[in-house]
Amino acid sequence: MIQSECRPRSFAINVQKCEHDAERLVQQVGRTAIGRAAVVNTFAYSVNGRRVGEISVEAISDVLQTSDQFVWMGVCEPDEALLLKMQEEFGLHELAIEDALHAHQRPKIEVYDDVLFLVVHTAQFVEGEIRFGETHIFLGRNFIATVRHGASLSYAPTRLRCEQSPELLALGPSFGLYAVLDFIVDNYFPIVRSFEAELLELEKKIFDQKFDRRTIERLYTLKRQLLTLRLAVAPMHDILNQLQRFYPGLISDDIRIYFRDIFDHAVRMSEAISTLGEMILAALQVNLSMVSVGQNEVTKRLAGWAAILAIPTTTGAIYGMNFAHMPELSWRYGYAAAIAVTVTACGLLYWKLKRAGWL
Repeated sequence: MIQSECRPRSFAINVQKCEHDAERLVQQVGRTAIGRAAVVNTFAYSVNGRRVGEISVEAISDVLQTSDQFVWMGVCEPDEALLLKMQEEFGLHELAIEDALHAHQRPKIEVYDDVLFLVVHTAQFVEGEIRFGETHIFLGRNFIATVRHGASLSYAPTRLRCEQSPELLALGPSFGLYAVLDFIVDNYFPIVRSFEAELLELEKKIFDQKFDRRTIERLYTLKRQLLTLRLAVAPMHDILNQLQRFYPGLISDDIRIYFRDIFDHAVRMSEAISTLGEMILAALQVNLSMVSVGQNEVTKRLAGWAAILAIPTTTGAIYGMNFAHMPELSWRYGYAAAIAVTVTACGLLYWKLKRAGWL
């Protein structure tokens, strides 16, 4: 089973308070849209980790020219016009912009000049199903920009967490990258916990009820969704491993230990997914075994009754052949004796089969 881990004391906060503050922030902060209604939140921070204020997309390049500030930008479902504007302001590579526009990319980490480009898959558990999304992250020496597609929670609470720890945010944009990746990985855990709880209920149904097709279908659905979740989590190992070891110009040495923490979480998540997959497979095998046992019980009962019915059938077959010389046919008690022998034999066989558990 999955157990939660405490975050570093300096980075621990009240999550509910952050969510409330995030909602208030969304109401207060202006949003810039270029083309269709893409949500944009862009903030400038000083080198000491304090928020300077919200800035417009057009002012990003001006802020980046200063040496005492960095930019944190968050975008949700952008159109091509907005991404091209981001390319102009941040100096991003056109191939990375193309990936961010079309989405549906595999999880990866790439370097374009002095900008790190990451693609990670997000997941949410909604109405009994996992809904996946993508987050594309651009990390430069003095900026971080996130582009969200599909099912993904807002990163506003994550930014607020960082703002409540300015001494950590002062480590630069790479700490923002850590916070976002940590948020994404931690959101995998509730999904696995939900799967564990549902699997326990399905196991009870397997042992408490007769064969239920819906139970089997749900087990296969969980198995398929778990495989999809594994495909989203597994690439995080390589991404986080690279962030621990490489990119010295973009990842501060003081941040690497934090990426190691996420790496440990991702490993635990993969192990939990593997364990849960084995449990689902075992549940399917147990269900098939239970069905097989039930079928064997039915077969034994049918065979037992067939053996009992074979006695009167044999008696009737013998005396139904109408041979001319059958002495007992002319005997006064022949009929009663035949019935008595048949009933006695059937009763004795029934008693033996009952003791053997066949009836």
